[in-house]
Amino acid sequence: ILLPQPPHIAEIENFGKSKLKKTETQEKNPLPSKATIEQEKQAGEL
Repeated sequence: ILLPQPPHIAEIENFGKSKLKKTETQEKNPLPSKATIEQEKQAGEL
């Protein structure tokens, strides 16, 4: 079994951040608000 070789330190030191693209992150599954939780609790009690 061959284990993957760790990256060479020189490659890490010479890595240029300018090559990376700037991306906008978007929350795909945001947590419900406190009001939404209360509405669901009340609906479940009926």
